[in-house]
Amino acid sequence: MRELFRRQPKFTAQPQGTDGPGIPDDLWVKCPQCDELIYTREFERLLKVCPRCQHHFRMSASDRIAMLVDPDSFEEWDTDLTTADPLNFVANGEPYRVKATNAARKSGVRESLISGTATLEERPVALTVTEFGFLGASMGSVFGEKLVRALERAIELRMPLITISSSGGARMHESPFSLMQMAKTTGALARLGAERLPHIAILVDPCYGGVPASYATVADVIIAEPGAMIGFAGPRVIEQITRQKLPKGFQTAEFLLSHGMIDLIVPRRDLVSTISTLLGHYARAGDSVPQPVEAPRSGVGNGVTSNV
Repeated sequence: MRELFRRQPKFTAQPQGTDGPGIPDDLWVKCPQCDELIYTREFERLLKVCPRCQHHFRMSASDRIAMLVDPDSFEEWDTDLTTADPLNFVANGEPYRVKATNAARKSGVRESLISGTATLEERPVALTVTEFGFLGASMGSVFGEKLVRALERAIELRMPLITISSSGGARMHESPFSLMQMAKTTGALARLGAERLPHIAILVDPCYGGVPASYATVADVIIAEPGAMIGFAGPRVIEQITRQKLPKGFQTAEFLLSHGMIDLIVPRRDLVSTISTLLGHYARAGDSVPQPVEAPRSGVGNGVTSNV
C-alpha cells in the first residue's frame, strides 16, 4: 500500500547529449515592431505582414514575383548575364569577384535584379524585381543592363513596365561603372514614355541611394509599401552632416506621401488589385495600338511623371 501513495516526479530530466522532440526553429516568427509571435503558416498566408501592427517584413525577389503575378506565368529574361569585375576590385582583402560569387550562392540568384515577363490578372506585363539578399540589391553594370533590356523588350512587345525596387544604392565595387547606370536607366525610361507605355514603380523597404535617385522614381505612378524607408542618404548620415534632429517618421513612406514625393501607399494584400486597376485605366485612356513618337533628346519632359 505504501507504494500507491509515494509521490511520483512531475517531470523527468532529459539525459544530456540526447535530443528530445523539441519545437522546430521555424515554427514561429516574431515581429520586430510589436513582438507579436506569428505562426509561420499564418505568416506566409498573410504575405509576411504582421496581423497585429501591420508591419511589412522584407521579402525575397522570388516571393514578390509569386505574390504579384499569375501562377506559373513568369518567364525570366537574361539569365546568362552575370556580374563582372572590370576594376579587379579588392576590399578588406576579398576580391569583388569572390564576394559576388558568395552572394550568388547565399541568395540563390546570379544578380541583384531579376527581369522577365508575366501576366497580372491575365494582362501581359514586363517586370523587374530587386533581390536585397544579393549585395544589398546594389546597382551595378549588369543590374543596369538588365533593366534597360527589360525596357526595350517592353517597348518591342507593347507592354507596361512594373518595377519593384529595394536597394542600398550604387555598387561601389564597380565605381563609375555603377554610377553611370543612374543616367543609363533614366534615359532609357524616356523612350518608354515616348512610346506611351506606363511605368508603375513600387518602392519597398529599404530603398536608398542611386535607385530612388534614378529610375525608381521616374514613373507614371509611384507606389510604396507601408512603413518603407526611402531616401538617398540615411537619417543618421543626414543628422551627422546637418547636426539637426530630423522629424519623427522622416523618410518613411508616410512622410514622403505627405510631402508629395510618392503617389500611393498600398498594403501588400492590395497590390495586385491596385496595379490591375491602374493598368486598366491606362489601357482605356490610350489608343488600342499606341503610335510611337520621337523621344526627346534631353530625356526630360517625356510625359513620364515623377514627384521627386
